[in-house]
Amino acid sequence: MQASMRLPFALLCTVPFIMVLGNSMLVPLLPKMKEAMAVSLFQVSLFITGFSLPAGITIPFAGFLSDRFGRKIIMAPALILYGTGGLLAGTAALLAAQPYYLILGSRILQGIGAGGTYQLAMALVGDIFQSNERAKALGLLEASNGLGKVISPIAGALLGLITWFAPFFAYGFLAIPVGIAIWLIVREPKQGIGQHRTIASYFGSLKQIFKEKGTGLLACFLAGMTVLFLLFGVLSLVADSLEAKGWEGIKIGLLLALPVGSMALTSYLCGSYLQKKSARILKLTLVAGLGLVAGALLLMGFRLPIYLFLIALILLGVGTGSVLPAVNTLITSSTSASQRGGITCLYGSMRFLGVALGPPVFGLAATLENLTLFGLAAALTFAVTLLAAFLVHVREMLPPDLLTQT
Repeated sequence: MQASMRLPFALLCTVPFIMVLGNSMLVPLLPKMKEAMAVSLFQVSLFITGFSLPAGITIPFAGFLSDRFGRKIIMAPALILYGTGGLLAGTAALLAAQPYYLILGSRILQGIGAGGTYQLAMALVGDIFQSNERAKALGLLEASNGLGKVISPIAGALLGLITWFAPFFAYGFLAIPVGIAIWLIVREPKQGIGQHRTIASYFGSLKQIFKEKGTGLLACFLAGMTVLFLLFGVLSLVADSLEAKGWEGIKIGLLLALPVGSMALTSYLCGSYLQKKSARILKLTLVAGLGLVAGALLLMGFRLPIYLFLIALILLGVGTGSVLPAVNTLITSSTSASQRGGITCLYGSMRFLGVALGPPVFGLAATLENLTLFGLAAALTFAVTLLAAFLVHVREMLPPDLLTQT
């Protein structure tokens, strides 16, 4: 990487880090929030859904706007909106007698801002970096996302020692300066941006991409959504179980850091490895990662000693960390710059949907027998593995220059 690109790329790596704090930092504090506001567990869990669903809905529109006007012009204001929503939520908690609905509204505002962050950073990295260097850059971006997942539960628990609403202020203090810095420092290539002057021509071009590469893209979308759905679902189930056993927030955060830490490390190592190898290994990495996730889930179905269960959790993180960089590279490399924002943001919507659905679905399914619950999760992953194995054709998805790289 050129020296002139290090600071801009470092700023782009902070975007997924900040975005993932939006949910993960609140998870250890949900019981405290429920008690402080005298609301139900379902009501307080809407702080997670109220963030994720608006983000998922907003992402495709952010993708269209970024392909039309540029990545930075959408991403920087989106970060500022994300941070502003956090400051409003914290202010409501500090000043209002009954802050629940004000906080929920602020979380929706945050989610709208989050919809224009990580996926646009991913698309911009795809614009800037070419050939196999793109795989390493995207691996670092995913590792930054994973690092946020590692740190956020611990940071949330530590901030909760001050007060239960302290994390809301942290969002503003982090996101707003980064948004301003990206606006001032990051330079983006202009080739392809603004090529489509109307919504009709833009979505017509996306339709053509799906006509040519649709089965492979959909399999990649489903793989990314599934592993995040399962990861967040399992982590929420584990956190709830530990809370019921009397574990403190910091201890829960430290334990949850094991699988997400292994995911972050694997994402970094996998991105570096993929940079040095032929693009044809992307499919093998994807399928192997999904297989590892399925195996880890199947292990969790049995009543394991705590140390073996922790090993299974770490394997779940390693499998997820293998899948995501491979999927990211396949998706961002399958389109031209003029369409990359739209395709990447559709993928981002699927990711957010997986994160939003994981905790409530696993919460509803918690009444099932352990083997039944995790057996069904493993079966779902195995089905997605088969789809990826049969539907992802690297030669059809990637441009010739990437296929010839070794």
